[in-house]
Amino acid sequence: MKNHEMTDRRSFLKVAGATAVAGTIAALTLNGAEQNEKPIKIIGVSCSPRKGMTTAKAVQIALDAAKTVSPRIQTELIDLGGLKISGYSPQPIQDDFNQILPKLQDPLLGGLIIGSPSYFRGMSSLCKAFIERCAPLREPKMVLANKPVGVVAVGAFRNGGQELTIEQIHVSMLCFGMIPVGGNTPAFQGATVVSTKDSIDSDELGIDTAKKLGIHVAEIAIKLSASI
Repeated sequence: MKNHEMTDRRSFLKVAGATAVAGTIAALTLNGAEQNEKPIKIIGVSCSPRKGMTTAKAVQIALDAAKTVSPRIQTELIDLGGLKISGYSPQPIQDDFNQILPKLQDPLLGGLIIGSPSYFRGMSSLCKAFIERCAPLREPKMVLANKPVGVVAVGAFRNGGQELTIEQIHVSMLCFGMIPVGGNTPAFQGATVVSTKDSIDSDELGIDTAKKLGIHVAEIAIKLSASI
């Protein structure tokens, strides 16, 4: 083989090798970018026995605000109103919770927003039953661990037990390893909404807290996803 032919061949192999390496790096970079840009799902759970009423509407407001944070954020409202959900039992239970559990096991789930009316200055019995039935999310793996959870509480008065309800739900969700999230000023603990004659429309402050809560839950979910 002549010298110039050998030189041309070496140059070709050098360029081809560099191109292949560059292509591999580009593919890895693209795969990494795609990995980091996976959708993040925020599920809102309305734990009021009254389907589609003020608690569900307040949670939906928070979810709508969460979606404005990033195109990656996907939301879903689960309204427990009218569903049959029993509390914890060591024996298998067949009720409506069995249709909800797979949604909470979704690998894309990035956070929860739980809404409850304030009944007798505390969470509803339906909310308590829902949380108890989430027990399968603790074993054999803490599925919800290190994910943000925000709370929307709806009461008949400005100081109708909303903050106590938020605290109760936060403490319960700590058992799942979740990270309690507030909504910044003035929603430090979460969303505190007032229902007047079955409407929250006139409660501008409460609606603002719901929006800020939804935004903060989404922001934290995105930050935490980047660390995975």
